[in-house]
Amino acid sequence: MKKLAKLIVIATAAGSLSLVGTSCTPTQQGAAMGAGLGAGAGALIGSRNGNAGRGALIGAGVGGLGGALVGDASDDRGRHDHRY
Repeated sequence: MKKLAKLIVIATAAGSLSLVGTSCTPTQQGAAMGAGLGAGAGALIGSRNGNAGRGALIGAGVGGLGGALVGDASDDRGRHDHRY
């Protein structure tokens, strides 16, 4: 079970990091990073109880939502910083 949790963490981290450099908006980048980090953390926490998959799903959802909110706030700030 620990090997599965490590595999999930590595796969989600690699998938999230691959999206960071693409032409996504800050909101999308934040959602991808948050989902990846949340899934990894959820898998690690869930593996302690034998529920790595469930923990990864919950972590991805919560992390994705949180990352999207942070990215959206960053995106809004960037739009209003332009001074002409």
